[in-house]
Formats: sequence, C-alpha cells, structure tokens
Amino acid sequence: IDELLNNSLMLITALNTKIGYYKSAEIANFAFKENISLKEAAKKLNYISEEDFDKWVKPENMTGNDKN
Repeated sequence: IDELLNNSLMLITALNTKIGYYKSAEIANFAFKENISLKEAAKKLNYISEEDFDKWVKPENMTGNDKN
C-alpha cells in the first residue's frame, strides 16, 4: 500500500501552491508518459530538488486524518 500511495499521481496536488499548476501538471504528465515517479519526473525536468519534493509532498498530510 505504501508503494502505491507514494507513486500515486494524485500527490502532485501538493506542489500546486509551491510551483504552480502548469509546472505541476507538466511533472504529472511526464511521470505518466515515462512511467516514473513524480519525484523522478520533477528531478528530470529540473523543477524542484529531491529535498524540496520530500519536504512538500507528504501523503500523510493529504489524507485529512489529523492525529492531534
């Protein structure tokens, strides 16, 4: 389940507020066409670093399951 979640294209929505809709969409389309992860696509397109991707794209923050 963890692998499926972390490779899901839906995670791209986490980048919309950081790099904008169009760059986010380009990353998602590239990842889909090349059958690679969003992180790999973002790196290959030189839009964000792996470090920024890991900081901004956190599936656990997108589930609405607040544990506080």
